[in-house]
Amino acid sequence: MMDVNEIKRYLPHRYPFLLVDRVVDLVLGESIQAYKNVSVNEDVFSGHFPQAPIFPGVMIVEALAQVSGILGFKTMDKTPADGSIYLFAGADNVRFRRQVVPGDRLDLRSKVISNRRGIWKFECEASVEGDLACACTILCADRAV
Repeated sequence: MMDVNEIKRYLPHRYPFLLVDRVVDLVLGESIQAYKNVSVNEDVFSGHFPQAPIFPGVMIVEALAQVSGILGFKTMDKTPADGSIYLFAGADNVRFRRQVVPGDRLDLRSKVISNRRGIWKFECEASVEGDLACACTILCADRAV
């Protein structure tokens, strides 16, 4: 398990763009399970349909990229403090299946598909109470800064 303080060691993101609250399972080089609690107090809801708040799909995809980044960094035993940054390089086959709204716990899962020359490919899913919200393939690149 990783709490938010340990998560911040592996991601350069900070409020309001840190989208992972807790890691509940991690198998190095294989998979990660984490979650984000979606709160009505988040800045995004002041402009994204204030009368019917919906967590933006692009933010769900970013949360999946962040958990994938944690998995990659932990697997490589690197952190941003080491002079590395894990860049979101692409998303393929993105599909949204249900809305995510305030009060939901967004469960995030990512599995390594491949790692070639610093380009990582992950199979990702986000769900709420077992219902699939989003599925996609994420590409991330490890770069020195």
